[in-house]
Amino acid sequence: MILRVALDVPLPTLFDYRAQGATRADVGYRVLVPFGKKRLVGVIFDVAAKSKLADSRLRPAEKILRDVAPLSREWLALAKFCSAYYHRPLGEVAATALPPRLRTAVPVPDLPRDYVLTPAGRQALATISPRRRRLQEMLSRLAAGPLSEADLRAPGSPPRSALKRGMEKGWVTRVDPERSEPRLVQAHPLTSEQKAALASLRGGMDQFGVSLLFGVTGSGKTEIYLQLIAEVLARGKQVLILVPEIALTPALEGAFRGRFPGACLITQTSAMPDLERARGWLLSQSGLAHIVLGTRLAVFTPLPRLGLVVVDEEQDVSFKQQEGVRYSARDLAIARAQIAGSPAVLCSATPSLESWHHARSGKYHLFSLAKRAIHGAVLPEINLIDTRVHPVEDGFTVPLLEALTARLARREQSLVFLNRRGYAPVLACPACGWVKGCRRCSAHMVLHLSEQRLRCHHCGLAGGVPRVCPECGNPDLQAFGRGTQRVEITLAKKFPHARILRLDSDSMRGRGHLEDLLQRAERADILVGTQILAKGHHFERLTLVGVLNADGGLFSSDYRASERCFAQLQQVAGRAGRANLPGEVLIQTRYPGNPLYRSLVNHDFAGFASSLLAERQAAGFPPFIFEAVLRAESSEAVRAMRFLRSAIELAPKRRASIALYDPAPMSLARLAGAERAQALLQSRSRPRLQAFLSEWSETLYRMPAQGVRWHLDVDPIEF
Repeated sequence: MILRVALDVPLPTLFDYRAQGATRADVGYRVLVPFGKKRLVGVIFDVAAKSKLADSRLRPAEKILRDVAPLSREWLALAKFCSAYYHRPLGEVAATALPPRLRTAVPVPDLPRDYVLTPAGRQALATISPRRRRLQEMLSRLAAGPLSEADLRAPGSPPRSALKRGMEKGWVTRVDPERSEPRLVQAHPLTSEQKAALASLRGGMDQFGVSLLFGVTGSGKTEIYLQLIAEVLARGKQVLILVPEIALTPALEGAFRGRFPGACLITQTSAMPDLERARGWLLSQSGLAHIVLGTRLAVFTPLPRLGLVVVDEEQDVSFKQQEGVRYSARDLAIARAQIAGSPAVLCSATPSLESWHHARSGKYHLFSLAKRAIHGAVLPEINLIDTRVHPVEDGFTVPLLEALTARLARREQSLVFLNRRGYAPVLACPACGWVKGCRRCSAHMVLHLSEQRLRCHHCGLAGGVPRVCPECGNPDLQAFGRGTQRVEITLAKKFPHARILRLDSDSMRGRGHLEDLLQRAERADILVGTQILAKGHHFERLTLVGVLNADGGLFSSDYRASERCFAQLQQVAGRAGRANLPGEVLIQTRYPGNPLYRSLVNHDFAGFASSLLAERQAAGFPPFIFEAVLRAESSEAVRAMRFLRSAIELAPKRRASIALYDPAPMSLARLAGAERAQALLQSRSRPRLQAFLSEWSETLYRMPAQGVRWHLDVDPIEF
């Protein structure tokens, strides 16, 4: 028989291998095969009786890896959809979807099981010699009840040799852990708005459909989907929940474990150790996991009884993968729900314009929550501080400092928000104008004063801080602009007795460190943070949010900039006043009359979204048009541009409904030493754009690379 195998190589085809005794039942298994001089692990997508290749060209597969159950038809269908829609080889998609440990032939340790005492073991316990103390101790512990592997690894436990001896004698055996039925612990009664939304959502639980749960910050959207999850679990089905940030996972994981004490909850994030992630993946595949909670990569976790898909903060750009297979986890989650015939629920206080448009046009079901769920909690008052009237000194205006002082006096908590980590974004020489740039990117190096290092936030390049200007020798180099580190230092000087805590991606490295910081955040007087703190966190004492440098999102060549700016400010404003204490938001700006700020002050997302949609429709931008880009990168910009021009010349000629624009450098033209350029495609018809891309990609794979790497990005979010 012929195995048709998807391999992680940049070629859009399946590879044929001979396999003695293979059957159709082997579809979905991983397989170890020779490829050139390498040995690769791929996924069997088909088994055929014949190959188009001559027998002399077929090589035998080395081994079908049956230590892990085969991937289901639904999983394979999702991989095929992802490959076809995003125009990436099926092997690359499969490799992206599998945990790193399963991309190798290294056997995966068995899933955790419990050890129990057999009837023969109970008899042996009564007659065993006291001289065999360790074995006797182990049998005695097992006589009291099952023990997990973690129990037997704990300090003071009998050695593994005693366990091995007991199993050889037939006194001890392994069994699957007993799992209690998941149940929801009710926390507080639902509001009338929540009850109405929940009742409507319940009506669509038996079939595929997409619902947008739109509610102001603090309106209890999470509580609604917790109630839905309880119903799905009661039916014996599984649930997939996607969140945008790893920083949100520990808090949500704790909340889920508290609300579903009997549930088997699995997390899937890129920060997990490979073995832990693989074991969770396999628990989900086996059907033992009830709930899977994770970031965008969790969308590929196999769930044989999928009954509900939830995408929290669905508007977040983190759901779009920007390397390798450039997929949108939100869109794949919807496709996954459709394949499984299950409902998908998108949640947000500031939905993406695409989702909002679909909801308003009837493609999605819209459910709205206009009030906060906690009795007495109201939306915070948002005020603008005109920096033309109140000058900024050390990053702060006098009204904001006075508001911080008042909160400290009342022992309330404040959040100072600045979406820029590091100490300062620019290190420059005031004498000659030299600016420290990244030698690998067309960007400035960011000063991190606490480490005495300069870092590029695009490619990760790091270096020391020069003592003098390399151009003129001036020793008086200056840091321009502000990052969270500089704000933290400034606040410490102005409020020496306050407990100040900075939370950004620099301070939150590592899962354990992240959880510790979030616990300390509850006790802090002033939090300083980036977008990590803008969503999903609940601090009861937090009554003031101060926003620095908010104007950066008002002026950009990216047509999505104002949408993202509003969403970010609305989300961070929602951290204030979430309990019974009234909240206030102060935004420092030079442009208080900007329509974005006017809508923000009025908490008017719907009005702001309507105006943006009208602009998008007039200008011909998504969601009224569909986009893709062909990107090329090379060590030389001229090569990338030459490749794109050649690709355009070879593009399909039947393209009356396709607009294909001339190539241009990307906004960040150089990244990690590669010069980048792109050609934009637009069409009012998604099927026609997809048909064009399918035909074009076949041509692109046949083109000589000539030192150029290229990829297609469908539904791009950066240019």
